[in-house]
Amino acid sequence: MFRLAARTLRHRTGGFLATFAALAAGVTVLMTCALLVESGWRHQGDPHRYGAAVAVVADRDLTVDGPTVFGETERTTVLLPERGSVPEKVAGDLADVPGVERAVGDRRLVVTTTAAPRLPTTGHGWSSTALAPHRLVSGRPPRSDGEIAVDARLAGPTGLVPGATTQVVTGGVSRTYEVSGVVGADGAASGRAALFFTDAHAAALDPHPGRFDAVGVLTAPDADRDAVLAEVRRIADTAGATAYTGDDRGLAAEPESAAARSLALGAGAAFAGYAAAVVGFVVAGTVGLSVRHRRRDLALLRAVAATPGQVRSMLLAEVGLLALLAGAVGVPAGLLASRRVRDALVSRGFLPDDFTVQGGALSAAAVVVTVAAVALLSAWIAALRVTRIRPTEALGETAVEPATGGRVRLVCGLACVAGALSLTVLTGATDGQTALGAAMGMLYLFVLGVALLAPWINQTAARLLGPVLRTVWGDSGYLAAANLRAHARGTVAVLTALVLSVGLGGTVWFLQGNLERQAAVQSREGVLAGYALTSGAGLPASAAAEARRVPGVVAATGVRRTSVVVPDRLEPQTVPAQGIDPLGADRTLDLKVRSGSLDALREGTVAVSTARADAAGWRLGGEARLWLGDGTPVTLRVVALYERGWGFGDVTLHRRTLDGHTVTGLDDRVLIRTTPDFGGEDALAELARRYPGGQVTDTDRLTGELAEDVAVSGWLNKMLVTVLVGYAVLAAANTLVMAALARTRELSLLRLVGVTRGQVKRMVHAEQAGLLGVALLIGAAIAAVTLTTIVRAVTGAAVPHVPAAGWAVLLGGTSALALLATMLPVTHVLRTAPVEGMGVRE
Repeated sequence: MFRLAARTLRHRTGGFLATFAALAAGVTVLMTCALLVESGWRHQGDPHRYGAAVAVVADRDLTVDGPTVFGETERTTVLLPERGSVPEKVAGDLADVPGVERAVGDRRLVVTTTAAPRLPTTGHGWSSTALAPHRLVSGRPPRSDGEIAVDARLAGPTGLVPGATTQVVTGGVSRTYEVSGVVGADGAASGRAALFFTDAHAAALDPHPGRFDAVGVLTAPDADRDAVLAEVRRIADTAGATAYTGDDRGLAAEPESAAARSLALGAGAAFAGYAAAVVGFVVAGTVGLSVRHRRRDLALLRAVAATPGQVRSMLLAEVGLLALLAGAVGVPAGLLASRRVRDALVSRGFLPDDFTVQGGALSAAAVVVTVAAVALLSAWIAALRVTRIRPTEALGETAVEPATGGRVRLVCGLACVAGALSLTVLTGATDGQTALGAAMGMLYLFVLGVALLAPWINQTAARLLGPVLRTVWGDSGYLAAANLRAHARGTVAVLTALVLSVGLGGTVWFLQGNLERQAAVQSREGVLAGYALTSGAGLPASAAAEARRVPGVVAATGVRRTSVVVPDRLEPQTVPAQGIDPLGADRTLDLKVRSGSLDALREGTVAVSTARADAAGWRLGGEARLWLGDGTPVTLRVVALYERGWGFGDVTLHRRTLDGHTVTGLDDRVLIRTTPDFGGEDALAELARRYPGGQVTDTDRLTGELAEDVAVSGWLNKMLVTVLVGYAVLAAANTLVMAALARTRELSLLRLVGVTRGQVKRMVHAEQAGLLGVALLIGAAIAAVTLTTIVRAVTGAAVPHVPAAGWAVLLGGTSALALLATMLPVTHVLRTAPVEGMGVRE
């Protein structure tokens, strides 16, 4: 059978080209997703920052207990958005462990140097140099608060040498320091540059008093390493932290590494899930259609005594060989595409520069096996009907295919539609990622239901459209309606591909546009202030008070952006939040408070969006349990519920609640409202000059920046939908070309009995109009239901915003592609003489 399959592939290259294209493109898409997951799984960051430590105790994630299922408690781990810290006491406990030579606490300060403002730099205490380890290249360690030592990465491009002075911005304040020495690190250290204060000065600058960012453990030469690590892990667990060892030390050293790993794993897995569903639809439809188009060949084999098992084996061998060839092309293409995706993610700030594409063998094996399994299963199912009939009936079976499917197919299709409708209820009852996941499941269940029910849909549509087609296209319309009824099962793959293109594209693409629009609109309408004081280095809490003293300023509100972890019905979620100084906030911000008041916002209280309150089960006057960005659990009293969560974050806290729980401890901006006849722009400019990098901007610019940030974050979703819709469109065109070329004998017979070429073309036009109309109508209905449900759940808007130009492009592009993919092959077929065409193989 393998030899026969190889000969068939060699002599019927045109017939198998469409199947090969679908398989190769599917392997490419899935390989890109799988390689992103594998690279994230292998990414450990750079451990050289703690190269001398056998273990590093740090707090980088939060594990939350979820519901109990079958006696087992579900636990979810989320990455801390503000990187947690550990108490200074932990360093003392670790130092007392037998075999530990030193336990060194490391402080990680956000700093910027005027000598190299674009070079990412962190500040540390001098004692942490033992962890890399660093060694003095020149000069000496810092001995006073006005001295620093710099590493070679900072000294090299700036020319900083012992005795030179430089400005260092930290905590929103610029200070002058003298360089006392230059240090170098053993090993190929990468990542951020570093500078070192005295330990006492670093502690004074640290916005987290009494805590270390991490503690590195140095062991004595004769220490029992296993015993030391066991005790270190015990102490770390007691402190609610994690002991990182080996290459995992890189995850403790750089927060970007852990975030990059989480993003790559999460995005890659999500994209792979969506892609696998689309590829499954496409491959199954394409392979099934290819087998059905060969019914005459397969029937002839049955008539000359080929057994059903032999025919099935030949088909499986053909598809298996095609899958191997597709893997040989798709895997290298996926490797190239994954590198392009990695570069795009790095350039947009989603991944750090040191993130690399790693592995490939596991991804390639998993993807090729998965695609091959789907293709083989599809070929097996499509071949069952041909191989089950008796040889004497085999040739007769090729004349007219069954109009519809069996009962199992009908029941499964109805079940999928019912499941999709039930998910609309779940989507409406949740929000955020839970609602998005339910909506995507609803979308795929709708498409699967359409694919299963397509024969009945096509027959019903043909009967309903018959009078219309006859009225518009005359005799050609009559033939078109008859063809649609007779080939209702043969056009299943075409209908599914078109519905998938419109449904998926209309849902995901317009959903992202709605999210971006909602965020920008809420921010624009909710900011009442006319000016904003900003600084890339951050602003101290005193900046708002200084702004209030400017003549003509009626209110000034400091805003500190952060994220918090909140409970949800299924699992905890990280949501955007803000800390504000509520003094005069009602004059600078309009969060559209529905109940309660921001005037009651104090330390120990919280205001939340209505959507988040509904999801978490919080009520006005009740308690809200959540975790701050550094993992600190808090229970706060809800004093206000507001509607503009997309523009300002789902959680609003008093700024003092966040003190000591954010990386910088600084405000991001100060919103300033002035009198109508305000003329103190110069005074505001003078205020801005007091802070490093400070500037006063119009608040309309803030809205534009927010929209740009949301658009950048939405780029991932748009990339996903572009790839998947592109693949679905390719599949639709592929399927239409296959279907058109397979009609050579049919169209030749029509011409032999007197139908003109013009009538044939009009018949095909009528068929495509009917099939396209049904596909576009169903796809648009699925997109409308899915989009409306999720937009209402996520943003609260009753009607989604869908630009007319967007729908025109989506529907018009799909229609144009379908017509081109059909009429070009049909035109080619009609150039063949009818008598010659009757002898052409299917």
